[in-house]
Amino acid sequence: MIMSKVLVRAGTVALAASLLGGCAAIDKISNITQAPPLSPVNNPTTQPNYRPVSMPMPEPIPVAYSPNSLWRSGSRAFFKDQRAHQVGDILTIKVKIADKAQLDNETKRDRSANEDSGITNLFGLTKIPFTKQAIPNRLLTTDSTTTNDGKGNINRQEILQTNVAAVVTQVLPNGNLVIEGKQEVRVNFEMRELLVAGIVRPEDIEADNTLDSQKIAQARISYGGRGQITDIQQPRWGQQFFEHILPF
Repeated sequence: MIMSKVLVRAGTVALAASLLGGCAAIDKISNITQAPPLSPVNNPTTQPNYRPVSMPMPEPIPVAYSPNSLWRSGSRAFFKDQRAHQVGDILTIKVKIADKAQLDNETKRDRSANEDSGITNLFGLTKIPFTKQAIPNRLLTTDSTTTNDGKGNINRQEILQTNVAAVVTQVLPNGNLVIEGKQEVRVNFEMRELLVAGIVRPEDIEADNTLDSQKIAQARISYGGRGQITDIQQPRWGQQFFEHILPF
């Protein structure tokens, strides 16, 4: 009974996945010979998954202005600082990622145990009462061996270097800027997407209004794509489904 319920549930899930996969297949078939569409340019704060950033903040410190001076502290230009500092301003993020990690780990464990209990004469008896069977010379004998050998190897290298323009979407009470930038490049039938988001300090922005990605706090950097090549590189949805449900 339990097995039949499991099979019914598995069949239901398979049917639902088949319908979803079928809808996706129909959508892809309708877009044959068509290039992947570009996403519309819109306000990031109006997106359904947008959430304003809330971080622990110190007490705000009032800014002192000198009315008799044309120079403002922190300015890179005589009359106006050209760096991004308010909502809607644009700055260029220089994405430079060069990560390399290598790790080797090996663990070995061996254990061997032997137990042997022998009784040659139990209270002078040579046979078990009522059964008339001879008392064995060895009542308990055990032998166990355990061997464990684990090895791990990690060798990873990632290099990404590009520039993307980001927009200031929020100014935090301490003056830090919340930024978000998205770039889409379509080459033939393949779309490459780059997303950069996080929190930056105005002091880290260079005089040419650029910023290194290493100086972004809570950085979220995503680089990927979609299109014909990406579809070929992905396993079919049926294969992915069975990889998740099969226990072996």
